[in-house]
Amino acid sequence: MSHVPVDPDHVSRRWLGKSSKDLQANEASVVRRAAERRPITEDINETFDQEQSFGDRLADRVASFGGSWPFIIAFGVFLLVWTMLNIVLRKDAFDPYPFIFLNLVLSMLAAVQAPVIMMSQNRQASKDRLDAGNDYQVNLKAEIEIMALLEKVEHLTARQQEQTELIQRLLQDRNAR
Repeated sequence: MSHVPVDPDHVSRRWLGKSSKDLQANEASVVRRAAERRPITEDINETFDQEQSFGDRLADRVASFGGSWPFIIAFGVFLLVWTMLNIVLRKDAFDPYPFIFLNLVLSMLAAVQAPVIMMSQNRQASKDRLDAGNDYQVNLKAEIEIMALLEKVEHLTARQQEQTELIQRLLQDRNAR
């Protein structure tokens, strides 16, 4: 079965009620692909991952580990060992109570970790926007294809009705003779 190309402007006017020139870029892309009967889905993750720099990947790893149970447990153990060791050593402690050096270390860790996590979250938000845009295009193309199929079904149903009526007339004419 050969595919007959369809004019994208015809598809745009028929299913979206606008000229293809009046469409947004992502809508025009959908209409063009629908007219050409080409798929529109793409793997956003693959595209997004290829564009990440070393710093982006590092920030994602730090954010992933910093928000995990292993990090929380390991850091809890570190804090417990730090405080217990300094309590046991008393006067010979390297950071005696109230643990001012520990406070400095925690503040520096937070000062570095927070922006790294925010960078990772910003990238995730960008990725989510790309994914939402792709979902919109896929849904729009599906809607166009469904409307086209419904029109074909309605056309075939009307033709079938015409043929049924013709057959009934022929049978009536035959029986009348």
